Amino acid sequence: MLKKTDYSPAQDQINKDTPTVIIIGAGFGGLAAGMILSSKGYKVTVLEKLSVTGGRGSSRFQQDHRFDLGPTILTVPKVFEELWERCGENFHDHVKTTKLDPYYNIVFQDKTTLRISDSMEDFETQIKMLSPKDLKGYRKFMDLSRRQYEFAFSKKGKMGRSSMHKFWNTLKVFPTFALLRADRSVYQSVAAYVTDPKLRFAMSFHPLFVGGDPFNVTSMWGLVNYLEHKFGVHYISGGAQAMADAMAKKICSEGGQLKLDSSVEKILTSGDRAIGVQLNNGKKFFSDIVISNADVGHTYSNLLKEKRKKRWTKRYLNKKNWSMSLFVWHFGTKKTSEMWKHVDHHTILVGPNYKKEVEDIFIKGNLPDEMSLYIHRPSVTDDSVAPKGDDTFYVLACVPHLGFSNSIDWEVNKEIYKNKVLSMLEKKLMPGLGKKIKTEYVMTPIDFQNRYLSTYGSGFSIEPRMFQSAWFRPHNKSEELKNFYLVGAGTHPGPGMPGVMASAEILDEVIPTAKEFQSEIKVRYRD
Repeated sequence: MLKKTDYSPAQDQINKDTPTVIIIGAGFGGLAAGMILSSKGYKVTVLEKLSVTGGRGSSRFQQDHRFDLGPTILTVPKVFEELWERCGENFHDHVKTTKLDPYYNIVFQDKTTLRISDSMEDFETQIKMLSPKDLKGYRKFMDLSRRQYEFAFSKKGKMGRSSMHKFWNTLKVFPTFALLRADRSVYQSVAAYVTDPKLRFAMSFHPLFVGGDPFNVTSMWGLVNYLEHKFGVHYISGGAQAMADAMAKKICSEGGQLKLDSSVEKILTSGDRAIGVQLNNGKKFFSDIVISNADVGHTYSNLLKEKRKKRWTKRYLNKKNWSMSLFVWHFGTKKTSEMWKHVDHHTILVGPNYKKEVEDIFIKGNLPDEMSLYIHRPSVTDDSVAPKGDDTFYVLACVPHLGFSNSIDWEVNKEIYKNKVLSMLEKKLMPGLGKKIKTEYVMTPIDFQNRYLSTYGSGFSIEPRMFQSAWFRPHNKSEELKNFYLVGAGTHPGPGMPGVMASAEILDEVIPTAKEFQSEIKVRYRD
């Protein structure tokens, strides 16, 4: 794991020979942007609030257990492979990944289990046993999912992998949106093809992995079904933190810097340009370009609070639909590696009322009495996460963000809700669990708000609804300031590891090389 570097006063000034870039945040968007800008000839400095890299993908260690706090699933390795190739190296020389089989198991209240793997034939066999009349509809839906993927994300230059900061770029795709029925929600799209409630859940829940309400986000997110089938679900050895460290090391090997424990207080401006940042300790760093990988609400409402906005005012941002938050219970268990054999690397335990649960979380701001749970058990794949014979778990429940008028008091409800989760796990999946837990760490929306400076403690920034996507989402090339850019879940194309990586990839399109930038500066000052 990378350690904090010392400050050097000489680095606080613009390097006249090499254009400089300041990146706020060492999450995957910021680190990918740093790699790209380094390869374009810029001198990059990444400033990170936390004492580790990775942002939401960082890790925590307790009693020899590693708790991976953020992303647990890698679905499109090719975006990372293309990034490293763009920077002259092979991704797999630096990061080890394992394709999982099965990808995950979905367990319903009646103990029915759907196994999701890379075999479409296997899933079709399960459909024939569960609801044979839905087989034809499933095949039609998967064809739609394929067309959505090919249109939106299949290669560089596609809608989800190119800049949408000009309205025309979004307007011109509306006819294709109509053909792909992007006006429907993911759930409506699935329900148009299959009738069985279990299949409808299995084919529509994916937006929850990126903070979206399946009953409201655009059906374009249905492309995840095909995306998983095409690329698989992978595990990153050492957790997401290991991949973040590898990316940070690549930036440093190109002459860049990573400064941990460096919390940015504000973005410095001069006229209509970003010119650097000021840390909470008053220290200033000047640069030619500023890139924010911080939460977009925090970026515009706090880091730029002294700058008058054209569009992204605090009032305007507060009106947006924000993603739900998360209740995440990390725990280590003693001598359980031979227990609960039916609980594999990824398991989804479905609650009794899918639609009501989602409505409570996203619309009403209520804690569901009976929740769905995602259970991550990395110790079945990676022996570095727990002592031999023990297990490390991560159990996640979707919960409302903190922006509702009836906001939940997590100081009161944290232990109560954890016990509800434990009760459900013991009853439905893992009998005797409570007696085996030896260490634990719980994250609530308060932790997301404080640790990640996330607006309303949301888990995935602005919810990816249709009119909160593409041009309607905060732009990668900010319309508020020149030489200021955004990456991460809150900007285009949206949340999820592939989307965050694409947000950085877009900077390759909108930011010139260092030499071109220098030439533009010379022309500007000459004129």
